[in-house]
Amino acid sequence: MTDILDRLARTVTEKRAADPKSSWTAQLLAAGPEKAARKFGEEAVEAVIEAVRGDRERLAAEAADVLYHLIVMLAARGIELDEVLKVLEEREGISGVDEKAARRN
Repeated sequence: MTDILDRLARTVTEKRAADPKSSWTAQLLAAGPEKAARKFGEEAVEAVIEAVRGDRERLAAEAADVLYHLIVMLAARGIELDEVLKVLEEREGISGVDEKAARRN
């Protein structure tokens, strides 16, 4: 299931070297981490709106935008998708209640 996310993350990394005039991803990365973070936030809000509206097709499309912009935002800060997946893997099998309580310490 993560194959598409792995391919997307590789593509985003490759776009770092691309001419910003030729690629939206290259434009976002060239604009810096703050721009990437703002775009991620915008897409997250759009996903929330669609979740409230209940349009499954639109929500799926906005969720895809969120995932893409999350990967771009991570790349803008030099964080690999594998680092995030490792954190998820470490949390696997741990109650969300317990995990959140452990963060407070």
